[in-house]
Amino acid sequence: MRTTNVPGRKGRFRRTAIIFGAALLLAAPVQAQPEKTPARQPNIVILLADDWGFTDVGAFGAEFATPNLDALAYAGTRFTNFHVAGSCSPTRAMLQTGVMNHRNGLGNMPETIPDEHRGQPGYDTVMNHRVVTVAQLLKAAGYRTYFTGKWHLGSDTTRLPHARGYDRAYSLADAGADNFEQRPIEGLYDTAAWTENGKPATLPKDYYSSRFVVQKMIDYVEADRASGKPFLASINFLANHIPVQAPDSDIARYAALYKDGWTALRAARAKRAAALGIVPAGVPIVTMPTTADWQKLDADERAAAVRVMQAYAGMATAMDREVGRLVAHLKATGDYENTIFVFLSDNGAEPTNPFASLRNRLFLDMQYDLSTANIGRRGSFSAIGPGWASAAASPLSGYKFSATEGGLRVPLIVTWPGNKQVQPGAIRHGLAHVSDILPTLTELAGVAGHGGRWQGKDVEPVTGRSLVPMLTGATDSVHGDTPLGYELSGNAALFKGDYKLVRNLAPTGDGKWRLFDLKSDPGETRDLAAAQPERFAAMLADYRAYAKANGVLDMPAGYTANEQINAYAWQQQGRKRAIKAALWLGGGLLALAFLVWGWRRRRARR
Repeated sequence: MRTTNVPGRKGRFRRTAIIFGAALLLAAPVQAQPEKTPARQPNIVILLADDWGFTDVGAFGAEFATPNLDALAYAGTRFTNFHVAGSCSPTRAMLQTGVMNHRNGLGNMPETIPDEHRGQPGYDTVMNHRVVTVAQLLKAAGYRTYFTGKWHLGSDTTRLPHARGYDRAYSLADAGADNFEQRPIEGLYDTAAWTENGKPATLPKDYYSSRFVVQKMIDYVEADRASGKPFLASINFLANHIPVQAPDSDIARYAALYKDGWTALRAARAKRAAALGIVPAGVPIVTMPTTADWQKLDADERAAAVRVMQAYAGMATAMDREVGRLVAHLKATGDYENTIFVFLSDNGAEPTNPFASLRNRLFLDMQYDLSTANIGRRGSFSAIGPGWASAAASPLSGYKFSATEGGLRVPLIVTWPGNKQVQPGAIRHGLAHVSDILPTLTELAGVAGHGGRWQGKDVEPVTGRSLVPMLTGATDSVHGDTPLGYELSGNAALFKGDYKLVRNLAPTGDGKWRLFDLKSDPGETRDLAAAQPERFAAMLADYRAYAKANGVLDMPAGYTANEQINAYAWQQQGRKRAIKAALWLGGGLLALAFLVWGWRRRRARR
C-alpha cells in the first residue's frame, strides 16, 4: 500500500501565504529605491593674512605659535612654491577674479603709481568692471557670500565688496589702519574708511582687528543659517600690516625671544623650514644689503628692535587664535568637515622703516607714543623693518614690493577636512599662483566658470589654472613649462618650469635681468644668465611677449616705489597738514606780533 504525505493545516497555510504573497509582488508596480540626497556643496573660507613672510607660519618654519593654522596645514596640503604680487591690491584682485593684475585694473596701486601711468589701460588702480569676482560666481550658483576686513580694491559704491557679489560685507577700503581704534595710518589717509554693505560704519569700542573680522564673519554666517545654503566667507586680516599692534598678553608671551637678532633668526628659520620639508636642506642663503649688523646696534636700538619683533609675533598669534575660534565654531555647528579652507598672505614681509627720514620721525612722534615700552600697544606705531623682514622671508631673498622670491613667494594652505581626495599632510613643490585660487574653488564647488561672458557682456577670461590635480596628488605642477609673467612698479619676473627670470629696480636691485633655478636655489643666490644664454634669451622673449599682451608700461626714469609712496602721502596728507600748520604758526606769530605791538604802545604812553 502506497502512502502519500499530506500536509497539515499549518503547512497548507504557509504554502497558500507564500503563493498569495508572490502574486501580490508580481502584480504590484516596482517601487524605485529612494535616491540618496546629493551632498551639499562645500562651504569656503578664505583666510587672507597681510604682509606675512614665507616662514611666518609654524608649519612653514616660524618659531612663534600658530597652532590653528598648523592644524589646517597638517589636515590639508601645503604649497611651497606659491606666488602672489609684491604688493597687496594686485594680489587681492587676482585672488578675487583669477585674472592677472594688468587685466583686472591693478597694473599698479594708487599709492605707488607714477602720474605718467594714471588712466592708462590696466592702470585703473582699482579692480575694474571687466572682471567677475569669485563671490559673483558663487552667489549665482546659490551660495551665501560674505566679506570682512581689508578690501583696498576701490572705495566708490560700485567697487566696494557689497557691489561685487558679497551679500554682506564689513570692509576697509584703505591699505591699512589702526588695530585698536577707528584711526587711519596717520599721514597717509584722512580717516579709516570702514563701511558695512557700502555705507559708512563705526567700529565698536572694544575693537581689535583680528577678533573683530572673525566675529563679524561668524555673525554673518549665523544670521542666514536658516537659508540652508552653503557660504563663502572671505576673512581679510589687517595682521601683520603696519602698524604692528597686539594685545599685551600676546606680546608678553614672547618676552624671552629675539634677543639674538635677525641674522640668527633668519638662519634658524631656514634650518627649521628644511626640517619640515618646505625647502631642500642646505639651500644657499644670502645676507641682504639692507640688513644691519645686529652687533653694531646700541643697547637702545636693540631693545626697540627686540620689542617690535615680539609685538609682530604676538600679532600673528592673536590672529591665529581667532582662526581657531572660527574653526571651533564651525565644528560646533557641524560645518567643519564640509568646509574648504584656504590660507595665504597677500605678499612677502614688509621691510619699510617709517622712521628712516627725520621728517617722518618728527611727524609720527607728534601723533603716537613711540617709546620702547609702548611698541605694539594701543597708541603705538611700529614696523619690523628690513632686518626682521629678512628673517620672515627666510631662506628667500628680498621682501614686499620687489619681484624677489621674498616678495612674491608666500605660504599657501588648502584644506577640506571631509574630502580625503585633498590629501592630508601633503606638501607640493610645483609652481602655483594666486590667480589659480578661483578656478580651484569653483571646480571643488562644482560651479561653472563664466567663460569670458557674464550677464550678456564680454569679460576678462580667467587666466589661472585649477590646483585640484595638485591637491589630489595627480601631479606636482599644473603649469609645467608654460611661461607665467608678472610685473609691478617696474619689478618683473617670468616663471617657466623650475626657472625664474627676474628684474628689480632700485633700491632692491639694479635694473638688470637675472636667471635662477628655483628648485635648487630658491634664495636666488646664483645668477645663471651667463651660464645658460639660450634659456636666458628665450625667457626674456617670453617676458616681452607677456608685457606686450598685457599692456605693461615702462617706469619713468628714477622711479622707486618708496619715493612714490612718500609723494602720495605728501599729496594726500602732507601738503594739507603743512598748510594747516603754517596757518596756525602764522596766526600765532601774528598774534604774538600784535601783543608785542600793544605792549610797546602801552610802554610808550607811560
